[in-house]
Amino acid sequence: MANLFMFLIVEAQPIGVCYGRNGNNLPSAQDVVNLYKANGITNMRVYDPIAETLTALKGSNIEIILDIPNDNLQALTDPNAATNWVNANIVAYSPDVKFKYINVGNEISPANSATSKFAPFLLPALQNVQQAITKFQLQVKVSTAIETGILTNTYPPSQSVFRDDISSFINPLIGFLKQNNLPVLANIYPYFGYLGDPAHVPLPYALFTQQNPDPSGYRNLFDAMLDATYYAVEKAGGENLPIVVSESGWPSDGGDGASIDNAGIYYTNLISHVKSGAGTPHKPGTPIEIYLFAMFDENIKIGAETEKYFGVFHPDKTPKYNLSF
Repeated sequence: MANLFMFLIVEAQPIGVCYGRNGNNLPSAQDVVNLYKANGITNMRVYDPIAETLTALKGSNIEIILDIPNDNLQALTDPNAATNWVNANIVAYSPDVKFKYINVGNEISPANSATSKFAPFLLPALQNVQQAITKFQLQVKVSTAIETGILTNTYPPSQSVFRDDISSFINPLIGFLKQNNLPVLANIYPYFGYLGDPAHVPLPYALFTQQNPDPSGYRNLFDAMLDATYYAVEKAGGENLPIVVSESGWPSDGGDGASIDNAGIYYTNLISHVKSGAGTPHKPGTPIEIYLFAMFDENIKIGAETEKYFGVFHPDKTPKYNLSF
């Protein structure tokens, strides 16, 4: 039994943290990498290939998700451009930088006016980046981060499917990931689930503090959202595809339910849940790989006021919460 216990401990996934840079008061990239290392954070998501960041990561042993921003995708529909991008941003830094995933585009949906213009370019860009990865014989997985707004019938989670009006967009993507044995990336935010329907989503359910399961057997909204994504992916032909939670967080200010107390409770309980190795009701015992959003408050981020307050550290590098990564 002791050996089995040790095996389970080894299998637990590390907690990653997203490194957003939309602030005018943030530490240098080298200071950020040092802060990750000092806090035992071994996984990072980076939103664009900034030379300063990639150089600072050399020799750090921090594994990263490197994003290709949405507005770069059209250029990467040219196979040569994709090869050049991989050569310049992955090959040039390997193996000194440990690339785990390349995230090609973030939360693109043909049903979302903010990202629909990128939808035609996503699959060709994915295919071309994958071809370049194969050409250079790199051990890095290619994927794209989906947003939960493309799901429907999400309660109970077992009924979840992708929206009919985006099936011609999502089904080929899932097919590509399945064919190449690649994970799905998903940004999962119980905060926005609570914010969008507080009458039916109790705050304790979103914060992992609800004692009793809901009628569908779920004790927290995070598991319900993650399983809803699993079920939709499976119905789109992605049986057994792993899902990496590429973002999840809670703001400490700027809107309803956004407070230091609530955010601290969410991050603490999410980390504990992931470290437990319990998985979800649909995937019991399956380790959850997760990236907290985000390392710092970002004071020039656009959008809702809450967008500026997702940091788990202050820009002066002091911790906002007492978290154990």
